[in-house]
Amino acid sequence: MRPIRAPAADRVLDPAPAPSFAVVIAAYQAAGTIGDALSSAVQQTVPAAEIVVCDDGSTDDLAAALTPFAEDVELLRQGNRGEGAAKNAGVRAASADFAVFLDADDAFLPERLEALAELASARPDLDILTTDAFLEVDGVVSRRCYDASWEFEVDDQRRGIVERNFVFGLAAVRRARFLAAGGFDESLRFATDWDLWLRLILGGAKVGLVEEPLAVYRLRSNSLSAQRARLLRGRCAVLEKALSRDDLTERERERAREALARNHREALLAEAREALVAHESDARSRALRVAASREMPVLTRLKALTAAAAPRRASRFLVRERERSGVAGPADVRFRL
Repeated sequence: MRPIRAPAADRVLDPAPAPSFAVVIAAYQAAGTIGDALSSAVQQTVPAAEIVVCDDGSTDDLAAALTPFAEDVELLRQGNRGEGAAKNAGVRAASADFAVFLDADDAFLPERLEALAELASARPDLDILTTDAFLEVDGVVSRRCYDASWEFEVDDQRRGIVERNFVFGLAAVRRARFLAAGGFDESLRFATDWDLWLRLILGGAKVGLVEEPLAVYRLRSNSLSAQRARLLRGRCAVLEKALSRDDLTERERERAREALARNHREALLAEAREALVAHESDARSRALRVAASREMPVLTRLKALTAAAAPRRASRFLVRERERSGVAGPADVRFRL
């Protein structure tokens, strides 16, 4: 039996038959990467029941990239409506017991579906299944997904999910539960998976983890820095949505407020840095906003005040700092997760 982590079962469980899995891929301008993802999906030791690709309005030659996999893949097409909408369409088109998500620039290792099937069979009470993964930054394996800095929550998954997204995103979700919850919120462009796991877990779902790295999750350092502010604002939107619920305990609400305040601070900083680097017209006002925030540490406020007084000098410093740092480090990887 592979090592697993999951909340304790509420009752004695008998092993269940292995469920079927549909691999769902949302593809947008992914012609250059999707071949590797699809190869990994079709080479599983336990075959997927279905592989569904939803083209989210691509203008590249995605059709040519899919040609070698024509017999294995069901292709859907829609206008550009976002990743959440593409995944929703893929899950609706599938019929397997679980939908397992694969990003078009990532890959599964050969035994991933086999491991998820074993977990689902041993723990039929789980609705969300995932595994550990190798994190690859700019083509170089950086670390495993789960470690002491980013742990999988076992003891209190309700509390854990309102604080942070502890579910590695290439997860499998019970299709019936996914559809009953309404799938991904298509109004969100960022942190959509966190919003989904949060709604499912607060609705009673449990998450299990196979503690083996059975996927490759690929990151690019330039996209990490470019999207930081938008990702943080996406997190804030998810937490504000969660706080509008009436089924949180007071402790859960407190944790969600703390997480919202933390992400809001980080978003203010990221927006100011991006504005300074890009010499945007509002760079000085964004730096002053950071300097005026009583939630920020004193040293951060002083640095922001200095940047507001000399924005071009601050911009040169930030660009040099980014160049010196090179590829994304552990903190950047944790942020993206």
